[in-house]
Amino acid sequence: MVGAGTDKTKPHAGGGPAVILVRPQLAVNIGMCARAMANFGLDDLRLVNPREGWPRSDEYRDVAYSAAAGATTLLDAARVFSTVEAAVADLHYVYASTARERGQMKAVLSPSVAMGAAASVQSERRGILFGPERTGLENDEVAIADSIITFPSSPAYASLNLSQAVLLCGYEWFKAAHGDAPPPSTIPRAISPPAQREMLLAFFDYLEARLDDSGFFRPTTKKPGMRRNLRNIFHRMELTQQDVRTLWGAVVRLAEGPRFEVQTRKRLRAKKSVE
Repeated sequence: MVGAGTDKTKPHAGGGPAVILVRPQLAVNIGMCARAMANFGLDDLRLVNPREGWPRSDEYRDVAYSAAAGATTLLDAARVFSTVEAAVADLHYVYASTARERGQMKAVLSPSVAMGAAASVQSERRGILFGPERTGLENDEVAIADSIITFPSSPAYASLNLSQAVLLCGYEWFKAAHGDAPPPSTIPRAISPPAQREMLLAFFDYLEARLDDSGFFRPTTKKPGMRRNLRNIFHRMELTQQDVRTLWGAVVRLAEGPRFEVQTRKRLRAKKSVE
């Protein structure tokens, strides 16, 4: 199943630190980690002694691939290692994701700081260790890492799902490597030009006249200030020509009541020719 927002015609982002899942237990988490990686352009998935083995061709595989939601190339390309040492052998720098420093006197970094550093060093291969779901990394596995990544979270509930931890690291890496500006809109829109002052003043005159008819400007001594306040509300909106036309039409209908016959230009011309 491929979710909304997936576009296979666009190039895949790639690079970033390797994601190393140490003794992952659940097929769904392996698949969701692959999906999180694909979301943010990480493309190096490594598995250390998955509890159920890998690759698979049974229901375990089906669950993992379903949870990946289209990021199946990462699962197909995942490399399996028997030890953490083997999984990190080609890396220059390793982070350990853990909620506890373990008394090992290592630098403890937030994901934003760690991934900012990873994005700034293009010549180095880096990786992040993620421990098994139930117990996390062992002390000897943390000792292999250069520094620790800990997630700022509520002290009352600091436990993260494995794929959530991968997602947060991936997001921070992508943001550091590619920026965090929102993507441009893919929907072409006709942009109406700003409303001219003449158009705005004519609209204000009509609106204020109708409000005056309805007794809005009371007491009359406050009318000048009320008019200024009303106009400034619209000025702050930076109205376009289409905005003014829409507002004007709405006020006309409120003032004159329902229009039972649509008054298009074509119908008006036809009516005049009959008369």
